[in-house]
Amino acid sequence: MSRTPRYVLTGGLAVLFLAPLLWAAIASVSPQPGTRQIDGWGLGNYQTLANYQAGIGQYLLNSTLVAGMTVLFTLFVSLLGGYAFAMFRFPGRNVLFLLTLAILMVPYATLLIPLYVLLNDLGLQNSLVGLSLVLTMFQLPFAVFMMRISFEAVPKELGESALVDGCGSLRALLHILVPAVRPGLITVGLFAFLAAWNDFITPLVLISDSGKLPLPLAVANMRQQVMGIVDYGATEAGVVALALPCIVLFLALQRHYVRGFMSGALKG
Repeated sequence: MSRTPRYVLTGGLAVLFLAPLLWAAIASVSPQPGTRQIDGWGLGNYQTLANYQAGIGQYLLNSTLVAGMTVLFTLFVSLLGGYAFAMFRFPGRNVLFLLTLAILMVPYATLLIPLYVLLNDLGLQNSLVGLSLVLTMFQLPFAVFMMRISFEAVPKELGESALVDGCGSLRALLHILVPAVRPGLITVGLFAFLAAWNDFITPLVLISDSGKLPLPLAVANMRQQVMGIVDYGATEAGVVALALPCIVLFLALQRHYVRGFMSGALKG
């Protein structure tokens, strides 16, 4: 059977998704009226981005801290939650799991104001830690679901043999089961990183200090220049700076990402 239709379809999808990224990359270094790069090709727009208010270094650091904490919190809670739902039998297990998944049906924007009040009472409003905790909460339903099916895809004999050999539940989890569900962990971590790195609405509501803004908010604020004129060149430079870490991470981890999604399909 000819593979031409498959190549045409995948090639068309690749062009569809890559064209905006290529356009943004070209626009960020090309000459444009009203930008710092008005003559020839160069990095003038990136200089504008680097010198904007606190500087791109500070905004990249804020985004990195938020994304890193979100990934760590999400992996820790989802690992324990997925392990409990997959390996233990207790009353109301399936009901509790369905309630966890039901959070996905609630538009997260409707929760931001109550969460803002809660974080203010806890002293975590306008802090990167509080922002990371909120982003973690939004990631947990999918993360727990992903880790449950990852644990269920592991042969039960593997964990049982570790317990027979004298391992406790925690030691069996850390030394035997965690390596077996590594693709699921990488998938969960990648999703958490992408969501936290690119999120705009949550920091817009929870962060008021300009020095604590993550990069997406800084790029959006940079659009509002003198007399409402938008610096499209610097904006496209910000888009490239936002997209590049995501592309690199996805390309580096795509093999584990696919295996993580296939873990539930390979069960049994």
